Amino acid sequence: MRISAKGEYAIKAMLELALTHGRGLLPIQEIAARRSIPPRYLEQVLLALKQAGLLASKRGLSGGYELMRPPDQITVGAVLRAVEGESAPFEPAGGAGDDGDLAELWDGLSEAVSHVVDGLTFEDLARRARDRRSRPRAMYHI
Repeated sequence: MRISAKGEYAIKAMLELALTHGRGLLPIQEIAARRSIPPRYLEQVLLALKQAGLLASKRGLSGGYELMRPPDQITVGAVLRAVEGESAPFEPAGGAGDDGDLAELWDGLSEAVSHVVDGLTFEDLARRARDRRSRPRAMYHI
């Protein structure tokens, strides 16, 4: 399974919004800077997420983006499908069902990947990110 740059940027942006959920709108420039995403490309990604009903936005000087629902109600699978299409998160490179002999394999892989991404919320990802940030880093002295 490969996730496109669009899918990766969508996940990164949604994670940033999950980490700041409840603190108001987050400007696109901040999301782009914090997650190392080209701002022009991020605009397209955020628009797709907004059209899918996952984000709300406000224009202007005090504008930005925020999640439409709490992070525990948004799955990674929903975000991938919003930006990659309904065949996401997994489809064989040659297209779905192009080889009847392998159809069962592709269906099984698709089901397994969907199970993982549909069971993983942005609250789960945010919690893991917070835990990772709070752990002390080992210092090595030579």
